[in-house]
Amino acid sequence: MSGRFGISRRVFIAGMPLALAGCQTARMEGRPVVAALPHVDPYYAEMYGPLDDGRFTVAAMDVSRIDREWLRQRVDYDGPERPGTVVVDPDGRHLYLVGDDGTAMRYGIGVGREGFAWSGSAVIRRKAVWPTWTPPAAMVARDERAREWASGMPGGPENPLGARALYLYQGDRDTLYRIHGTSEPWSIGQAVSSGCIRLFNHDIIDLHRRVPTGTRVVVMPSTGV
Repeated sequence: MSGRFGISRRVFIAGMPLALAGCQTARMEGRPVVAALPHVDPYYAEMYGPLDDGRFTVAAMDVSRIDREWLRQRVDYDGPERPGTVVVDPDGRHLYLVGDDGTAMRYGIGVGREGFAWSGSAVIRRKAVWPTWTPPAAMVARDERAREWASGMPGGPENPLGARALYLYQGDRDTLYRIHGTSEPWSIGQAVSSGCIRLFNHDIIDLHRRVPTGTRVVVMPSTGV
């Protein structure tokens, strides 16, 4: 399935320092209402089926309850970024991996809530499989659930960072922001995390395979909408 992607909000401050707010998580009391698809496309059923990566098995997703807008698909791309670049559009709730043929692989994402948004340019300097999550000190201080994992939560299906994480740096400085998976697939398409970019576990595994360290990441400015 393809669609036209043109960057209408192309102005961003390249290399803009990212606020060191860190990668945190936040849960919603309820669940967003998502319109069910009229039928399940076998293509997506297979794409989001059970996935055994050797360490853990990622459970199959019920794609009938997910808007197709957030499912992985190749789309046309007419933006300015070079092939191999990761482009994050927080307001559109999409991440694009630019191809070399006028297309991009598009992934649905969850983004930071208002007040935690960031924009600019960074580079992937580290990649992790089933990463450990260590909540920032400020989150430990205010969240009793996070306090339990002050020394680090081991990687696994319940870990907030999900199956994979990509660590963003500016020069040699860790921005403390990540592109990662999620143990809460309902959050994709929503603005519920405290700064980081989250994908379905199936999708972060796919993206993790496609991008090497050194990949440039451009995060477009958010209007907060």
